[in-house]
Amino acid sequence: MRVRNVIQWGCVLALACCLACCRVKRPDTVLSDGQMEEVLYDYHMAKAMADELPYNESYKKVLYLESVFRKHGITEAEFDSSMAWFARYPDVLTRIYEQVNARLKKERGDINHLVAVRNNKPDESRPGDSVDIWSWRRIYRLTGMPLDNKVVFSFPVDTNFRDRDTLRWTARFQFSRRIPAWQAPVISMQILYKDDTLTTVNRVERSGVQTLSLYADTLGAMKEVRGFIYLPKQDSLSCLLIDRIQLMRYHAQDTLRMEKTEESPQTTPETDTVRKPQPAESQATPRKPEQRPRPTSTQRMRGMETLKPAKQPDRK
Repeated sequence: MRVRNVIQWGCVLALACCLACCRVKRPDTVLSDGQMEEVLYDYHMAKAMADELPYNESYKKVLYLESVFRKHGITEAEFDSSMAWFARYPDVLTRIYEQVNARLKKERGDINHLVAVRNNKPDESRPGDSVDIWSWRRIYRLTGMPLDNKVVFSFPVDTNFRDRDTLRWTARFQFSRRIPAWQAPVISMQILYKDDTLTTVNRVERSGVQTLSLYADTLGAMKEVRGFIYLPKQDSLSCLLIDRIQLMRYHAQDTLRMEKTEESPQTTPETDTVRKPQPAESQATPRKPEQRPRPTSTQRMRGMETLKPAKQPDRK
């Protein structure tokens, strides 16, 4: 009995030694599971933003990825070697990616917001009437120096816009000192429609609230909205403070009444017959309200007969 117990314990110790020998030791240069999850999360977030860059700014993709490595204090070579090690153990890598995908799905809205801010365009506007669709900073300080002399925005319209919407851009200007007219800032807004483009420009020569409004009834659907504030270079050190910025969108509450052209046939409600278009001279004068058809001369004579007094009997 004692010999059997010794043999059993010997087998257990031998199995434990085999498992210890078979366990793969992780190299010191390979990231831990928790570190790899954090790096992969930031890596894919930066890659998503880099993929949205325009073609002329594709060189910035490398900078997005390098910022991830600097944040976690590793090099690209260390990241690649860690990925190669985890690729040999797909179960561990799959578990890590499940955590990363869950976090990315939860914070997808934040990623879209970061991309919109980087591209200087807002997310999809809120639906409804009388809505402030301004999605950038509410206060700016301009000095007139390069890289600090303008505020620019541009965005395509979304499904919450309608054809006859009114856009009203409002901002308050505060000057640190009085400036000459030729150095006054310029504010402009532009709307690109399907059939044409509308632009309004105003020069701001004094402190106060400035408002630009644009709308159109017959230019079709909106395609894009643009605007800018530009401060020319100043003679001396001065600044312009811009705050209380709003870009309001109002839906049209009325309906357009389209007049019929001369070529379109017109019918009368009584006879339902086609009327010929009137000459230009007669159309220039206001049209009299239509009346019932007047009786002909024969009908008029018959009517007079009925109105004659009855023949009186002879009085004898």
